[in-house]
Amino acid sequence: MKVFVAGATGATGRLVVDQLLERKIEVKVVVRSPERLTDESRKNTLLNVIEGSLLNFNDEEFAQIVDDCDAVVSCLGHNLTLKGIYGAPRRLVSEATRRLCNAVKVNNRDLPVKYILMNTTGNRNPDADKPMPLGEKIVLGLIRLLVPPHSDNERAANYLNRVIGQSDKNIDWVAVRPDTLLNAEEVSEYELFPSPVRSPIFNAGQTSRINVAQFMAELITNKGLWDKWKGQMPVIYNK
Repeated sequence: MKVFVAGATGATGRLVVDQLLERKIEVKVVVRSPERLTDESRKNTLLNVIEGSLLNFNDEEFAQIVDDCDAVVSCLGHNLTLKGIYGAPRRLVSEATRRLCNAVKVNNRDLPVKYILMNTTGNRNPDADKPMPLGEKIVLGLIRLLVPPHSDNERAANYLNRVIGQSDKNIDWVAVRPDTLLNAEEVSEYELFPSPVRSPIFNAGQTSRINVAQFMAELITNKGLWDKWKGQMPVIYNK
């Protein structure tokens, strides 16, 4: 098995890479700064590092990057700085999702490729989540208007949910929705739900990044877990 990880030098992406390598899975990454990967992963012979900025590759190069991959994990996100929030690329996550999915389709592998997107509880799943209270709708609408990365995350998940859908022959997908992300040294107990069980606006929960990484790695390697959650947007909270 080989997995491509986008956003591999991010706070969660680095942990996903480590989790996959611990399972003896080949990992391919595109990164601008390889030194931002963990020391342990850089020394691992199962890691294939391509230097560059992902969205700078053309469509043919995108197809080549994922042509031998059985799964794609996107941990892309915007830096929490003024430039990261309001600067280019404004649609980093959604554009990468669209182009990576198109690349998978071009390759037309015999079995569907697993696509795992790291998303957020602030993004609703219209097929599973309960209607939001009015106050939450208003606040979320303001966030959508004033914080471009939120809209970007919504577009990415909507692309999987509405364009790829539930019966694409080339792609099966899961959009993982953590709540407030925390750093932790070790995996701890966590809970999974089809939709939020608390308000992401007024009563947000917490999720350790390493728990997100562990869950993503398990989705790739555990067929039963994948079959349970494919085509869905599971919410993950620390227990």
